[in-house]
Amino acid sequence: MKILVCIKQVPDTTDIKWTENNTIQREGVESVINPFDVYAIEEALKLKKSMDNVEITVLTMGPLQAEEMLKKTIAIGCDKGVLISDRKFAGADTYATGKTIASAIKSKMPDYDLIICGQFAVDGDTAQTGPSIACQLGIPQITYVRELSKCDGKCIYATREIEEGFETLRAELPVLVCVLKGFEEPARPTINGIIKAQNSDITVYTLEDIGLSPEEVGIKGSPTYVSKAFRPPKTRGECEFCNDCDTLALKIKEFGGIENE
Repeated sequence: MKILVCIKQVPDTTDIKWTENNTIQREGVESVINPFDVYAIEEALKLKKSMDNVEITVLTMGPLQAEEMLKKTIAIGCDKGVLISDRKFAGADTYATGKTIASAIKSKMPDYDLIICGQFAVDGDTAQTGPSIACQLGIPQITYVRELSKCDGKCIYATREIEEGFETLRAELPVLVCVLKGFEEPARPTINGIIKAQNSDITVYTLEDIGLSPEEVGIKGSPTYVSKAFRPPKTRGECEFCNDCDTLALKIKEFGGIENE
């Protein structure tokens, strides 16, 4: 079974910088693995422990510095790292990003069985890239997944969060799933894993490798554009404490939150 895990490097929230196009600057900025993607990796590793012949390839789109992030995933148990990197990819919105990653998968990694993504990226919080990849590939998707309970090699069973609680779905492979924060602590690197990571080569694909034109990627291929980016002012409003439910209900009604008695 071949699993692809799509991850993203996000800037340290204390060191966010902007480009002239109002997109987040990623080159030369301290970055970390997106927290939701950490749990995507964890779900892949759990499947690897429970099944035979599982290969996990972790891929990301970004600058060349992302190679170090991919090596960290190998150190905790993943098998391969793939970096999709080209200056022409810079400034891509979620549509262009999904199209670029899907094209790389179709042209270079077409024999996958399962794709796992984090539900959100903490720098954009759109939850659109995973579903966009699934649409571009023409495969089913399951979102808001809390746990991949089992896989029999033909179908995956996923427990997902819904408004009423939880539900378990079964989907035939290949399928893409987007995961939320899981129930278990993420894996830590081992000594052997660190040695393997140091000796591993990260495969890099550029625009020429994935069969797209310059007009389809990056800012040119993005139908959305960020017109303004700013930090909200730090304000502290006055607080009023309510000692009982009746007082709280009156206050909510006062501010227009309750229309009927």
